[in-house]
Amino acid sequence: MVPAPPWHFAGDALWVTYHADPEAVAAFLPAGLRPGPEPGAAAIGFYDWQWCSESGGELDDPVRARFSECLIVLDCLLDGRPVARVPFAWVDSAVPLVRGLIQGMPKAFGSVWLTRSFPVGRAGPRREAGARFSAVASADGRRIASASVTLSAASHAPPPLSDRTLVHTRHFPAWEPGESALEELVTSATSGTEFAGIWAGEAELSFHDIADPGVAALAPVDLGRGYVFSYAETLAPGRRLRPPPESR
Repeated sequence: MVPAPPWHFAGDALWVTYHADPEAVAAFLPAGLRPGPEPGAAAIGFYDWQWCSESGGELDDPVRARFSECLIVLDCLLDGRPVARVPFAWVDSAVPLVRGLIQGMPKAFGSVWLTRSFPVGRAGPRREAGARFSAVASADGRRIASASVTLSAASHAPPPLSDRTLVHTRHFPAWEPGESALEELVTSATSGTEFAGIWAGEAELSFHDIADPGVAALAPVDLGRGYVFSYAETLAPGRRLRPPPESR
């Protein structure tokens, strides 16, 4: 179902930086990770992805090669080094969901939509001053979050938190009573990272009628900037963090 890595990704993204309640953010950081220097710093990203394995065979079947994703990203530190943690993510296809299980990235089924841009016609905005891009994510019949960005200027730097190494937890519950669960902290290993067409602007972000209290706890208390950009990376097998992280 999931071919062996490396996995190659390319797509368009809408990204909004914001601050959540610092205590809520800290509660999602496992032992070994500590809050970053800017308490409560977070971001939400919406992606329209295309991916393939090393053979590129998935590109011959666009149904397999495309998916959409929304994820929440938290600022944190690993041994004093800036990293990021994803406590929630939603995808609209089974393969990226299972791939998340392998990675330790907590993905759930959802529906994610972004405004698309085209170089022709009037049925889509161009990346230029005054253009407005929007995105929405939902799951289980409930809208999770919606965001809009009104572009004002091109940017040459990756959006905050968008280029961080991600630290996940591979967790598999015990199968028999009395057994210990498998739980290990891992880092993602990426290469070939590319950003292109980065534009920044004023952001709007709303978290909606969310059934999960954990997601609701990470709702914005104030907003930063919004961004629209194209992004690519290659994801290789991750690495266990050794020695095991000490408790906070």
